[in-house]
Parts: sequence; C-alpha cells; structure tokens
Amino acid sequence: MKLPEKRIWHGSEEAIFKALPANVLANFRNQRSENALLWNTIYNIARPRIQLLSLLSLKPLWGTRDHFEEPDDELKPFFWGYDITGNRMSGLDEALDEIDGPGPATEVDLFLFGDKHLIAVEAKHTTGFGRCGRYQQSRCPEIHPETAAGETCRYWEEDLAKFVGAIKVGSRPEVGSKAPLCSRHYQLGRTMLLGMRLAAQHERIFSLWAFVSKEGWRSLELDWLDFAGRVLDSNIWRRMRVISWAALTE
Repeated sequence: MKLPEKRIWHGSEEAIFKALPANVLANFRNQRSENALLWNTIYNIARPRIQLLSLLSLKPLWGTRDHFEEPDDELKPFFWGYDITGNRMSGLDEALDEIDGPGPATEVDLFLFGDKHLIAVEAKHTTGFGRCGRYQQSRCPEIHPETAAGETCRYWEEDLAKFVGAIKVGSRPEVGSKAPLCSRHYQLGRTMLLGMRLAAQHERIFSLWAFVSKEGWRSLELDWLDFAGRVLDSNIWRRMRVISWAALTE
C-alpha cells in the first residue's frame, strides 16, 4: 500500500511504515485519522524515548500523578505493536495468542515501554470506545446461540482472557440479557487484559491511559468512568489517566 505521506508531518522515512498492516495504513487516509494524529503527536515528542515524568507533569482530563511508583522512567513508543524501526514488540504476539486466541487480535494504538513501566494507550479523536461486534450483530454466543454458529466467548471461557479477572462486568450473559457490560467495555477490557499480561511477562508496572480531544471527552467520559469504577486492581485504577491531545502538544 502506498504510504499516505500527506497525513504524516514527521518521520515518513521510518521503517515502521514498511511493517504496519494494511488496515493501519489505510486509516491514515481518513480526513479525521486517529492514526495520523497519534503518529504525528508522539513521534514528535519521543525521539527515541519520552520521559514518564514529563507525561505525568501534564494536567490530565481525568486521573492523577500521585500514585505512580518509580516515575523516573524513559518510555519507548510502540505504535500498533511496532517500534519506529519496524520491529515487533517482544512478547506481544504470544500475549495476543493467550488473550485473544485465533480470532481477531486486539490492536492497541500505542504501548509506552520503559525499564519499569508499561502503559497501554487508547487513542481517540472522533470515535468512541469499541463495543463487542458479535453482540451488536446479534451473534453473541451467550445471548444469541441460535446465530452464533456454535462459537463460544473466550472472555467468559478462558482463564487468562476472562473479563471477570480484571473488571466487574456482572454475571455471565444468557439468552434474553440486555446490553451486557462485556459488550459496552469490550475494547477497554481487552486492552487491559492484554496490557496486564504483557506487563506480567516483562515484569513491568502496568497502566491504562487514553489520549482524547477536549471536545470529544464529553462523549467518552461516561464510558470511561463506568469502566474505571469496575477495575478490580486498585493500583491500576489509581494509575489510569486521560490526557488531551492539546496537552501533549503544548
């Protein structure tokens, strides 16, 4: 796929653009591309790493800096699983196999990997946090077994992948259930499970952040607050942060 250079302000010569999947590159062509916004913002401030303390000094839309153990750390960015040289993040594919199995893989926008910390970042511009596509298409194995073609939901079945191991999502859905929490928090839940698994593998302190626009925060806030209130690990909850794109570029 031809590189969408018009959407890239800096670093268009980096080898990562030869490694990124076609669907990631395709998003760069969108007029409101979240991928272009993420790349242009983070590449410009992380050459080749970014100080955790500098990120913690930014005033968040939500969260605090007061509960970060060992905040003196340098973070290397991995965009959609790749560093700027095009190398895949160590252990990521193994963790994806454990959490997501053979189905569609969780695609985390940005990992910030340091000597002490691992931060998973969901980048949002004009879209909301992703919900479960199978539920939205009436193919949820729990609620719509008649159309699920014998499939099962690993997020209720597999020990490492169970949402209930990380967040309070209520009881397992059944036929007739309405709008289950595992659907509402599908993207954030999978990102948290994957990040927690990677952090455990690398013996890092895990955090979950979101980068959003100030204008878009209003439409995302209720979902984020509901999800945050369901996080089981109080230490992870204390380290969760939402930062505006404007704060990152000021």
